[in-house]
Amino acid sequence: MKIALTGGTGLVGRFLAEAARAAGHEVTLLSRTPQPGGMRYDLTGSAPNLSGHDALIHAAFQHAPGRYRGGEGTDPEGFLAANRDGSLRLFAAAREAGVARALFLSTRAVYGDHPAGTVLTEDLELRPDTLYGQMKADVEQGLAALSSPSFLTASLRATGVYGPGPNHKWTDLFKDFRAGRTITPRVATEVHGDDLAAAALLLLDAPAEALASHAFNVSDLTLDLHDLLAEVARLTGCTAPLPPRADAGQVSAMDCTRLRDLGWQPGGWPLLRGSLPSMLG
Repeated sequence: MKIALTGGTGLVGRFLAEAARAAGHEVTLLSRTPQPGGMRYDLTGSAPNLSGHDALIHAAFQHAPGRYRGGEGTDPEGFLAANRDGSLRLFAAAREAGVARALFLSTRAVYGDHPAGTVLTEDLELRPDTLYGQMKADVEQGLAALSSPSFLTASLRATGVYGPGPNHKWTDLFKDFRAGRTITPRVATEVHGDDLAAAALLLLDAPAEALASHAFNVSDLTLDLHDLLAEVARLTGCTAPLPPRADAGQVSAMDCTRLRDLGWQPGGWPLLRGSLPSMLG
């Protein structure tokens, strides 16, 4: 399969690029800085010609450095013009070019202000309470409207993505803990980047009827920083105090039955434990 991938050099997209290549697919990276065999592409510009590609995975996201929620910074109009309007231009161009399947990397933030403890299923009303979540919801809906028997689409509502790599999501957390700094208690849902990539590749090969629902939750662990840092302490011998446990009742778990029914099996605690040594360098 020939796959066009945006965001493939980023913290999350690199998992998608690596997994697709490992599975034997040909990957064209669409990026502002062209990669070998790639194409120049910017969310604010015209959509590229995707003729000859079988699939598109759109993981690019333009935002203020280090911020997702709140990623609009001081320019909400520019944020929407790039991420909402640019994404929909890209998907329309993919359909026009004859691309057969398109996937969008969305987020659990589309669920927004459902009460804490709500089990989040894909059929729930979307109630985003941030511009980030609203933008992702708008793109999801616009992509679904473009869907047809010859252009199958799906959005992956991913939770926080972790995994090895330069400046991974817990880089500063691990440094602060090992330096003895106070860690604020927190519990959140997480998924390994390899598991997110496996979900994307699964949807590219799934039967057409499986994509009729258009949206798929992608989450694995409900993780308390107390437990995560206890593993860090075990591996490093760090004696810094662990943060107190957070209130797990304040976290809404994501129901991933829809994806699991297609055969998706995330790695859980064994994958997390196996990844930590390379994340502690």
